[in-house]
Amino acid sequence: MKVVVGAVAGIAGLILLIVIGAAVLIVDEDSSAVDATNGGAGLQGVPADFRKWILKADADCKEPSMTPALLAAQLYQESKFKTTVAEATSAVGAQGPAQFMPGTWSTWGRDADGNGRNSPWDIGDAVIAQGRMMCSLLRQAAASGYPGGPRALALAGYNAGWGRVQQYRGVPPQSFANGETYNYVQLILSTMSRFQGPALVPVAFTGSGTGPDALRRASTELGVKYSYGGGTPSGPSTGFCDGVNGYLGGRCDASRTRGWDCSSLVQYAYWPSVQLPRTAAAQYGATSNRPVARGDLKPGDLLFWSNTSGFIYHVGMYAGDGNVLHAPRTGKSVELVPLASAMPERDYLGATRP
Repeated sequence: MKVVVGAVAGIAGLILLIVIGAAVLIVDEDSSAVDATNGGAGLQGVPADFRKWILKADADCKEPSMTPALLAAQLYQESKFKTTVAEATSAVGAQGPAQFMPGTWSTWGRDADGNGRNSPWDIGDAVIAQGRMMCSLLRQAAASGYPGGPRALALAGYNAGWGRVQQYRGVPPQSFANGETYNYVQLILSTMSRFQGPALVPVAFTGSGTGPDALRRASTELGVKYSYGGGTPSGPSTGFCDGVNGYLGGRCDASRTRGWDCSSLVQYAYWPSVQLPRTAAAQYGATSNRPVARGDLKPGDLLFWSNTSGFIYHVGMYAGDGNVLHAPRTGKSVELVPLASAMPERDYLGATRP
């Protein structure tokens, strides 16, 4: 990730420049390492283990220059999505798929995947740290007034440090570090299109405001498994079985599945700007003073279903174009489906706006 300046810069820069130069020639090779058919949400051609975290890192950043394809192209250049010590340790000591130097990791790293360790080798930890650092750099770049555009400036800051961008008042020239930073920036910008996929979600996901923001955050969890009682404002987690719910094939599926149930996904999507309670019934109680007619639904509105006794058993989020984004039930995953088929139509209770 970083240029090592000073005494090491000459040798390290030359080595890395050779690697970068080689990467230009092989950028379309090793296609087995990625799934080029896995498009959606503006992203394609990335391993499944990286996809969720790239989308999450993008959703967490409000800078307009941030895109999933930018993060994916950067990860490909840094490590080609490799995660082993042998394959993802640089000659100068950068570590993991996002190639963090230990000192930089101490600033940006955190246990984003909730596995109990903070490691540049964990895909979730590494990609979220990469996204946080790039988001900060994009913000600095946009405010700097330097030429070259926020993406190029941010990439240069990621590779060489923002101090070098300030020193040169832009992307360091080819004369700096044998052209390593200059070529790093050009290569990533030129390969972004490889990872730019078609949109999976409706145009509603591109709007602004609390509802669309929550919807975008929830959309990063598409495909994550349902887990009864699982999920917190910090992310997915294992759940529990209560004698009725959470079972699959005669076994307690929830206790061994890291995922979401319907209300935890909604709570996560709105947190922390709107701190909704945990259960569907409590979320209805907290928002029922703001009912929304079916014909007036907007992206992010909450949709509720109840049984004949009046118990509210399910909540989802309106996703525009007559669709619902929700975590349906044990054995399924977070999905985007038509409102008419999300749950039994007779059970539809109504909608509210957080």
